Amino acid sequence: MATSAAALTSPKPFEDPLAYLPTSTVRAYKKEQVIYSPEQNSESIYLVLAGKVKVYRIADDGHQILVDIYRTDDLFGDSALIGSLKGREKAVALEPDTGIMAWSASEIETLMTQRPQLSIALLQLMANRCIYLGWRIESFSTDKIERRLAQTLIYFSQRFGRALEDGTIQMMPLTHELLAQYVGTSRESITYYMNLFRRHGRLSYSRAGIVVYPDAIKQSLGQRSRKAD
Repeated sequence: MATSAAALTSPKPFEDPLAYLPTSTVRAYKKEQVIYSPEQNSESIYLVLAGKVKVYRIADDGHQILVDIYRTDDLFGDSALIGSLKGREKAVALEPDTGIMAWSASEIETLMTQRPQLSIALLQLMANRCIYLGWRIESFSTDKIERRLAQTLIYFSQRFGRALEDGTIQMMPLTHELLAQYVGTSRESITYYMNLFRRHGRLSYSRAGIVVYPDAIKQSLGQRSRKAD
């Protein structure tokens, strides 16, 4: 996601909301344990202390779209501040021993009054995410599945990957179902393109993880962009 990475880069340093939040009770979750859902409405903002959390948006027909995966020191559940998404979101622990802190919306509002810099930090965070989500909406409407998947792999490798000496990036395993929920397609389509990418030397994968060859993926994206022109 070269475009989204650029959109999320600012010459002005962001305020860190964690610098203005007090400690809270730590809650532990097992892998695939639901943190909140339409059946378990949340009015809190959460901080990932350990592990990873996947957050879904729920459509009217019950279809789930993966909004993003959040890692250590990421905040999620910020829609609780406006309350407009009750019954529309679901958060699930992606890894074993996921640790979470939470603050109620009313606690956050009180803290924002007491600590104005927290308000600035949260505004910057939300604006940054709006830029990113705007890019994703554009991608859904203009890009084909192959390109969206390639951009998704670049994005997740940048967020969760570890650079190896040969220039490749190794990250945790992601199921084809999870990738499909993020890209907005079927699991079968993701399997087809993942196999295609592997044959073309853009990645390798197994149950142990995914190794992305970013130069090969970015080159393929550039070539397809020029062909489209």
